[in-house]
Formats: sequence, structure tokens, C-alpha cells
Amino acid sequence: MEWFGRAKIEFTTAPKSLALRDNQGNSTSLLQICRDTVPPCHLNPLLFNGHLQTVWTATKAHGPPVHYKRRVFESDHAQFKGSFAVDFVTEPSADSDESLPPRTAFFSKEELANMGSPDSRPMLVVLHGLTGGSHEVYLRHAIESLVEEGKWEICVVNSRGCAKSKITTGLFYNARATWDTRQVVRWLRKTFPNRPLFGLGFSLGANILTNYIGEEGADCHFKAAVVISSPWNLEIGNKVLKSTWIGHEIYLKTLGGSLKTLVDNNKAEIEKYSEVSLSELSKVRYLYEFDRAYQCPTWGYPTEDAYYRDASSVDSLLSVRIPLLALNATDDPIAVNLGLPYTEAKKNPYAVLCTTSLGGHLGWFESDGGRWHGKPVYNFLNHMAFEIDHSSIDPTASKVAYSTAASTSEFNPVRRKLQVDLGKR
Repeated sequence: MEWFGRAKIEFTTAPKSLALRDNQGNSTSLLQICRDTVPPCHLNPLLFNGHLQTVWTATKAHGPPVHYKRRVFESDHAQFKGSFAVDFVTEPSADSDESLPPRTAFFSKEELANMGSPDSRPMLVVLHGLTGGSHEVYLRHAIESLVEEGKWEICVVNSRGCAKSKITTGLFYNARATWDTRQVVRWLRKTFPNRPLFGLGFSLGANILTNYIGEEGADCHFKAAVVISSPWNLEIGNKVLKSTWIGHEIYLKTLGGSLKTLVDNNKAEIEKYSEVSLSELSKVRYLYEFDRAYQCPTWGYPTEDAYYRDASSVDSLLSVRIPLLALNATDDPIAVNLGLPYTEAKKNPYAVLCTTSLGGHLGWFESDGGRWHGKPVYNFLNHMAFEIDHSSIDPTASKVAYSTAASTSEFNPVRRKLQVDLGKR
């Protein structure tokens, strides 16, 4: 039936899924909620494989007209100073700024001074994919129904240098750069103390979000999260992409070109604030070449493979202690099936890996032009926000052990090789 666009859906989680209760006191589980909120996946039969689904994203220039206002944050991280931009979903208005993406304007000084509210509306924190931003079509398709419903507050954390923001210290971001997200979450908890927080990440943003949630562990402020098309194991993904012509000459080259554009937009800042060689960056053609020329000298990694191993979120999944739904397509040519965390998901009752046999990378195009991935996002987040009693989560269930009585050591899934001070939570 896959030839007719009917994708097969499978769920992978621990043998005993996380026990939950709804607001009426009825027992349920994370797996059951995922089964109930993930609808059948019927895609455009003309886009019958992952390459077509992925490439088709380039033809879809338009999307839901989501409007934003931007707040620029100065990083409070001792090691990684600089600024980054966060875009908040707002009501449609005629205000816009030509220096920003479409339908985006800066908050006024008065609006910034008056930010804050005692309301208890759920708040969604969104992370985009590589070199993307709040303007991305796949992102707007995913939050469209939440915006239209009017029950949610939503903000998008733009990675440094993305979405027409400028870097101010010579630093962009990397696949484990969780500190800006951590700062935003702390600010939201202080500014909107009664709002329950939720997370949503796409592609590289999904990898960063999972790393953040894993690093926070049982102290994570999110009530639940969804990660979509995460690459999970960056080293495996890089090797698989390099092994085929289309992976190397189409995907790695396109991703490398996107990062070169980011460099071109921030040449003056890179030259002023860093010792990275612009001449070397100008020769970059592929993603791994950019990581070798920029990420390695900037962050202190000896090789790009060392960076990929350290920044991958596959082990972080083991430390997740909030309900997490992970969506991946097994025909995704970028977040490859070989790198998906099937065995890790089987070890953690807090996580459910949902795979579809069709969909590509951030594709999931339906026959009517819609995007399927917005449906499970809408259903799952609404269910977790309005129907689940989060106080019912058994705190003892967070003590997921990976060692046995016979073991003389303890495995820490987020013990990183790159030493970074995560700061106060």
C-alpha cells in the first residue's frame, strides 16, 4: 500500500511505557497517547520515496502566514557570549521590518518593557533546522493549527546568525549548543511563571532540543516535547551520506552551501571576532568541510567526526525524563534510518520513537498539499497540555538505571567530552 502513499507507522519504546493519568483520574500511558494522537499517514503517491518528498520542499515557497515579533537576547553564558534572536508569534499586523524575514518586526521598547504575564496558557518553544529560522515553511505548517486555535503562546529560538540575525562574537552554533535554549527557558519561567512549557524541534534543532532535555534530566522545565526528523547519530549520518553520489553531491553539498551563505552574511563579524580563516571557509563545498573548517577550530574539536560523536543526541535520549514523541521517516535520506535510536528508545519509558515508512526529511507531503507532520504535533501537544495530569507522573520512575548489581561503574548518557558549564538551571 506504500505505493499509494499509505505509510506504515511503527512505535518503539520501553516494554513498560511511562504511566500517566488524565484529568479525570483515568490511567493511560505515553505509548497509548502516542498511538491515539498520531493519525494514519496518507501521503502524495506521486512523491513515493524519501528523495522526492525531501526535494519537493524546495518547490513549496509559501506556507501559512504566521506573524512574529522579535526580541534580541544577550547571552548570559560565561563561555559563549553574544546575541541571539527569539521570535514570538503575534497577531497579524501591518508592521514589518525589511531587515527581518517576512511578517516579522521587532518589539517596540514599550512592548519589551511590558513583557510578562500571570496567565497559565501553554507556551511552546520551537527550534528550527540547520540554517533555518522562524520563517521556515515546515515550521509554520507544524504550528499553524496551534496558532489558529488561539490557545497557545509560541516562540522560536533562532540559532545565532540565522533568520537574518547577526552574530556578535564570531560564534555561530553547533549541534549541541543548548545554552541559548536554556537561557530562554529560564527567562520564560521568570517572565511567565504560570505558563506550562513545551518543546518542539526540527532536524538539527531536534538534535539540540533532545540534548537540552537530556542534560536537564528530571529538572527539565518542559512538560512534554516533540522532535521531528532528528539526525540523532551525526557520525553515522555523515558516513552514509558520503557513501552515495546523491548523498554527497546533493544533500551534503546543499547543506554546505547553506552554511557558506551564513558565513557570507557574517564575514565582518567572523573576521573581527575570531581567528577562523575566511580563505579556508571560501573553499568549503560540503557540510563536513564546513564543520572541519569552522566548527572544529571554533569549538576545539580535533576532527569533524569527534564533533559529530560529541554532539549527537542518541545517548541524550537515554536521559530524557519528560514525555517525548520523536517522529522520523525511515526513508529520510538525511536523518538516515541507520542512525535512528531504536535500541535507546526501548530502554526509556519516557520516549516513544514513531517511524513512518514514507515522508523523507521534513516532508510528509499529502495529496492536497498539506503536511502530515502538523497533525501529530497538534494532537499530541494539545493532549499533553489540556488532558493530562502531569502531577501524576511517578517521580520514582525517573530513576531509569542502565547498570546492574554486577556493575562497578555507572553510565551517564550526557557526560560530554567538550567541557561546557551548563550554568544554573
